[in-house]
Amino acid sequence: MKKYYISTAIAYTSSRPHIGNVYEIVLSDAIARFYRLLGYDVYFQTGTDEHGQKIELMAKQLGLEPKDYVDMIAKQVKNEWDVLNNSYDSFVRTTDSLHKEKVQSIFKKLYEQGDIYLGKYEGLYCTPCESFFTETQLIDKKCPDCGRSVESAEEEAYFLNLNKYVNVLVKHIEDNPEFLLPITRRNEMLNFIKQGLQDLCVSRTSFKWGIPVSFNDKHIIYVWIDALCNYITFLDYNTNNENGMKFQKYWPADVHVVGKDIMRFHAIYWPIILFALNLELPKKIFGHPWLLSDNGKMSKSKANVIYASDLVKFFDVDMIRFYLLHEMSQNNDTIITHDLIIERSNAELANNLGNLVNRTLNMINQYSNGIIYSPSEMTDNDEKFIKEVSAVPNKVLEKMEKFQISLALDDVFEIFRLANKYIENTTPWVLAKNNEQKDRLQTVLYNLIEAIRYGAVLLQPFLPETAEKIFRQLNVDEKSFYSLNNFKQHKFKNIINQPEVLFERINKNDKMKAIQESTNN
Repeated sequence: MKKYYISTAIAYTSSRPHIGNVYEIVLSDAIARFYRLLGYDVYFQTGTDEHGQKIELMAKQLGLEPKDYVDMIAKQVKNEWDVLNNSYDSFVRTTDSLHKEKVQSIFKKLYEQGDIYLGKYEGLYCTPCESFFTETQLIDKKCPDCGRSVESAEEEAYFLNLNKYVNVLVKHIEDNPEFLLPITRRNEMLNFIKQGLQDLCVSRTSFKWGIPVSFNDKHIIYVWIDALCNYITFLDYNTNNENGMKFQKYWPADVHVVGKDIMRFHAIYWPIILFALNLELPKKIFGHPWLLSDNGKMSKSKANVIYASDLVKFFDVDMIRFYLLHEMSQNNDTIITHDLIIERSNAELANNLGNLVNRTLNMINQYSNGIIYSPSEMTDNDEKFIKEVSAVPNKVLEKMEKFQISLALDDVFEIFRLANKYIENTTPWVLAKNNEQKDRLQTVLYNLIEAIRYGAVLLQPFLPETAEKIFRQLNVDEKSFYSLNNFKQHKFKNIINQPEVLFERINKNDKMKAIQESTNN
């Protein structure tokens, strides 16, 4: 088996994650499920980043110990991940004792090599982002990442020597155009590097909630060294090169999926750490855009935060997954609102997909006693339909390899649009009235049910529950990607199961009223 290692950024345990955070997990889940569908041995890792000054301060405000606070938030994070049916293989936490030991070992190795050195930091610090910046990096004198105020800070610190590796990093980025995706992120990172890099501060002395430097416990290992190393520590990487089987099998990662706001840490600092450790770089780093509320970036101060665990009270899980995966483009931020979920669900899930499956199964029951016969009488129109449907799997494959998830899902739904059009062109209800057209009718019904099976197979990474419902109604168990090699060869088990409504049309006014009443309560 080919292996495929996909990771998300680990969620910072400062607060319960909103739907914009969960989008990254659903996106990664679709990719992981797709590669499993192709037969890969997939390892999908996510988790929580649990150290830092911000955590220490928030725990203190609540009268809690930091570990008790992160235990509470980590449960919330996992719940938000799980309510949308995400199939990660490992949920990691940076408070894990083995991770701590390995991070300390990595820090010590880099220090002993001279890649980390002791110095003094004087600069501008953003507490929420736990990041230092220069004056030129600020935007309107604010943090370039979160837009909040920064403060002058001075303290003894260890530094990672970035300039030792910057030329080899630039060469790697330029020689490997798909290393940083999409291309807009690649260009942003190259521009950032070419402005000049200051050595990275990798320790702090002004707080205690973190992993101590093993040879100087006055210092806490800076959160970004700690957090970034999760991609290898939980694979059982060891600095003595006696790496565990998991590391030997899965590293290098096939892709790190991260938000565009932390692309710099993954595209610049993490590769430099890996260069210093003499390890291969991940094959790709994909920086996705943001999911926004209707009045901008989600924040508690704006009272515009939407949570996945609240959405599932009003919408099916696959309705939410569909919106996230279909509406978010590769490059541009996208808005999510309750009424937009309703509109997309009615148009695509109820009208296009649900109506197609229901009417097709009802026609088979009505015209053929629920029995599916092999096709026999083919026309040019049939061949055109089959050709168009048969072309979709490779289109989906091509787009998924480029992380064009929304376009890939739209290709899947093109099958359902083609099938609905095919029904209108072939008019099975007319054929059913003429006994001499019986063979022709059976061919049309076979082509429809096989097209639906094609769509269901390809739908599995995106809407897994819906795909299973379709398979159950079709009474089929051939669900592999490679079963889509020849449209006319599939043998159905003759009798289909009773049709069920996949998606009810949502009454927008009633649904919005129910949501509003729930919010007010």
